[in-house]
Amino acid sequence: MECIPNVNDTDRPRVYIPRNPYRTPASFPKIPPSIFDDAKTFTKFSTDTLFFIFYFAQGTQHQYYAARELKRLSWRYHKKYLTWFQRHDTPLMTTDLYERGSYVYFDYENGW
Repeated sequence: MECIPNVNDTDRPRVYIPRNPYRTPASFPKIPPSIFDDAKTFTKFSTDTLFFIFYFAQGTQHQYYAARELKRLSWRYHKKYLTWFQRHDTPLMTTDLYERGSYVYFDYENGW
């Protein structure tokens, strides 16, 4: 239950502080577009985009939205192996403790 967002996670910071400050032209937006604060926007992203957001926006509401959308797409995150799995076929054996079958997984190191 420690990973569940709390009330403070829904409050937008009053001043945006970029994670990687870099001098940009004046025409470049200074704050992220508000469209990305809506969870429904994440239903339109490809799986690769959702994985990118999950791994590169850690600790943000966007990571939570990406994880929620990946779960809706039948991806499951394994806490021991720290990777995402998806069933490829129907499991050959299912118990209360584990499943045995063939799976597709996202390889963070080489999957891009």
